[in-house]
Amino acid sequence: MRSIWKGSIAFGLVNVPVKVYSATEDHDIRFHQVHGKDGGRIKYSRVCSECGQVVQYADIDRAYISDDGAQVVLTDEDFEKLPAAEKHEIPVLQFVPSDQIDPILFEKSYFLEPDSASPKAYQLLASTLDDSERTALVHFTLRQRTRLAALRVRDGVLVVQTLLWPDEVRTADFGSLDEESSPSKKELTMATMLVDSMSEDFDPASYTDDYQIQLQKLLDETIANGGEKVTLPSGGGHEADAEVVDLVAALQRSVDEAKKADGGKKATG
Repeated sequence: MRSIWKGSIAFGLVNVPVKVYSATEDHDIRFHQVHGKDGGRIKYSRVCSECGQVVQYADIDRAYISDDGAQVVLTDEDFEKLPAAEKHEIPVLQFVPSDQIDPILFEKSYFLEPDSASPKAYQLLASTLDDSERTALVHFTLRQRTRLAALRVRDGVLVVQTLLWPDEVRTADFGSLDEESSPSKKELTMATMLVDSMSEDFDPASYTDDYQIQLQKLLDETIANGGEKVTLPSGGGHEADAEVVDLVAALQRSVDEAKKADGGKKATG
């Protein structure tokens, strides 16, 4: 991995130098656009709508248009003057119980590596967070943008996860939910039984991206076949009922199927 940022965590009067790395990567297969007739690559030019000339990337600035149509053009120099552009510090704002952070706020994750001759201060902060079961709220500035972020520990490594600002989360206001009647006691009992029959410890390694696997298989087999298209079998599955008339009966069937599936696992385990 290659670090994308260097700075330090400001933990009271303690300074913890760190390097920042992207903690995740996209495994999706990438495609480019081609002309369907002859396979030629589709290219895009940056053309100015005013003069019609192709504009080099170095000559492109960014513009903001207000609600009343006024346009403001900012250059790279304008952005560099903003305070956030110079920040190479991750200040700890406060410590909060980890379970109080709604997962909907999480955005992107980054690993932090100690960047000093002695990682003692880094280990101290990591151990303190781990023992206290708390998460540090910090300010994290990356690519000229300051975000609120959560600083926590994962397998002994400090991880910073950028958070959405509260006004970036939409309000879920669905009138249809207000009109629905509450589930009956029998329905709740059956639903709880279904949850119990399907409950296991979370193991992310047990799940696979079947779409990407099948897509890669299609590409590999097509290449091996000299470019001739191949047909993969379509994925099967249970057909959904057009309408659930008896919710309790559907739940009972689901419980029975879950028990059969669990029995099959134990028989082969």
